[in-house]
Amino acid sequence: MFDAAWLLVAIPLAGAAVLLLAGRRADGWGHWVGVLASAASLVLGLALLVSLLGRDAADRVVDVDLFRWIDAGPLVVDAGLRVDPLSLTFVLLVTFVGTLIHVYSVAYMEHDADRRRFFAYLNLFVAAMLTLVLADSYLLLFVGWEGVGLASYLLIGFWNHVPANASAANKAFVVNRVADVGMIVALMLMFATFGAVDFDTVHAGAAASTDTALLTALGLVLLVAACGKSAQFPLQSWLGDAMAGPTPVSALIHAATMVTAGVYLVVRSGPIFTEAPVALLVTAIVGAVTLLFGAVVGCAKDDVKKALAASTMSQIGYMMLAAGLGPIGYAFAIFHLLTHGFFKAGMFLGAGSVMHGMKDDVDMRRYGALSTAMRVTWLTFGAGWLAILGIPPFSGFWSKDKIIESAFAADGGHGWQPWVFGTVALVGAGITAFYMSRLFFMTFHGERRWATELTAGDREAGVPERHPHESPLLMTAPMVVLAVGSLGLGGALAIGGGFATWLEPVTGHVEHHDPVLPIPVIMVATIVLVLVGAFLAWRQYAAAPVPVVAPRGSVLTRAARADLHQDAVNENLVMRPGQYLTRSLVYGDKKVVDGGAMGVGGLLAVLGAGVQRLQNGYVRSYAAMMLAGFGVLLVVVLTVWN
Repeated sequence: MFDAAWLLVAIPLAGAAVLLLAGRRADGWGHWVGVLASAASLVLGLALLVSLLGRDAADRVVDVDLFRWIDAGPLVVDAGLRVDPLSLTFVLLVTFVGTLIHVYSVAYMEHDADRRRFFAYLNLFVAAMLTLVLADSYLLLFVGWEGVGLASYLLIGFWNHVPANASAANKAFVVNRVADVGMIVALMLMFATFGAVDFDTVHAGAAASTDTALLTALGLVLLVAACGKSAQFPLQSWLGDAMAGPTPVSALIHAATMVTAGVYLVVRSGPIFTEAPVALLVTAIVGAVTLLFGAVVGCAKDDVKKALAASTMSQIGYMMLAAGLGPIGYAFAIFHLLTHGFFKAGMFLGAGSVMHGMKDDVDMRRYGALSTAMRVTWLTFGAGWLAILGIPPFSGFWSKDKIIESAFAADGGHGWQPWVFGTVALVGAGITAFYMSRLFFMTFHGERRWATELTAGDREAGVPERHPHESPLLMTAPMVVLAVGSLGLGGALAIGGGFATWLEPVTGHVEHHDPVLPIPVIMVATIVLVLVGAFLAWRQYAAAPVPVVAPRGSVLTRAARADLHQDAVNENLVMRPGQYLTRSLVYGDKKVVDGGAMGVGGLLAVLGAGVQRLQNGYVRSYAAMMLAGFGVLLVVVLTVWN
């Protein structure tokens, strides 16, 4: 059965090829090819899950050799796949959620003339993401890593006839390429140190190495790569702009799969990070900073998709914080990644449903009271909202609370780390409750800020004319399935520590660490903060009128609307100095290098012009030169003779 694992990648890749090569002839049926390709990979993934569960825990790491890929002197790389609990978890997440999003997209993109091409890009993304998580070496992982970057670029800029969309795609591409330098440097360090780039050799070498400085450097450059792909500080600026793509893209790539690839990389590289405490600490700090950064930004966004993007950034910060806690947090990082994939994808699809009923309007200040017009969307979105808040028994309660508890036990209960990281995680839960409740109440509750027939007063106040309605079955059915996952998935996986035990062949067995605070105290504090945050949002955005036009707000509010000026910081610290350096190099090239070459050429031209004047073709000139030459020789001879 495992020998067929390569079909997981081959089937969606073949689907993409068929849809791209068939051209307009496939417009009528191409979208169903895309759906079936993703569904076929899901069925194969489920079959592999059954086969893996039939093995003893110690035998649940299966390597599938494919072919000799690179044979270049000392660098020998075989292309192969690794089917283990970690990779298979991602396979099922990508294919299950991906298939639901493919089905949703059939209706969502129904009137788009390029729907076939859209599904080709979706299939290409699924194939690349599966390559990334199934690879048995860092080099093959990098192939999938770049593949998802390409597919993300194509999908973000799918409507590239709008200049802003094309700019957003370029921004995502450039920021991720900057981060990929970290991955390339990591590959070079691995080969230079261990002589190989496959997981087994590198991880065994890291475990046996005593060079902590080298392992720290390796961990940090891997973290740079992870920060770019997972939109973590300071490489998170691209994620909000990436919402320019069609909403199913945001649900698949920027909520459930690609942006979690950085978390996968850190957990997969656990043997390296575990031996490099400084790299682990920096990872936890990056996660904590991003957690709060995204939460603050989410409090001020009025664009429903950008508010969800900020939420994604913050939730991945939770995952990165957990991964930075080391072995005690690896499994919980993946646990929250899995539950988040369901409830956040469901909320993104819910946002797309709202946009579908509101003429693609994304401004929540122009929504309100949509629960009456879009009942299914309201219920399914509500399930995701309760899950991300961590209300029991919804999924987020089981996964995010485990991260908070682990943060309070960060280093076994000693030192400053558990207090700092635990407090950040706890405060983040309260802020999350506020901004996600703000989004929910502004969209579905409170006063209606739209009208079916506009009056003169409505036009003056900026109230839009809208006729909201529920989305078709192909859109609501996937939302219902994801809502069921938002409700029950976390509890099902948490029974008896089942999910952590499932990942032990990869993450290893970890003894329980008691937090610095009793677990019941942490749970009660978390729920109290969540309820307070939700109440504050209800009081401001449901019980009180919400203006259609956003007020100016405080300095912090204005900064949060501008993503805490991260673009300005990047521009002044990176882009402008880069421009000045480039201009200086161009100036030096023109004035020094080109100037020197042109100067030599000019000198030769002057000399040539002088010689040209002597070679004028007149006999009298030649006779005069001969006479002058004879005179010079005569003077020289007489001088030497005397």
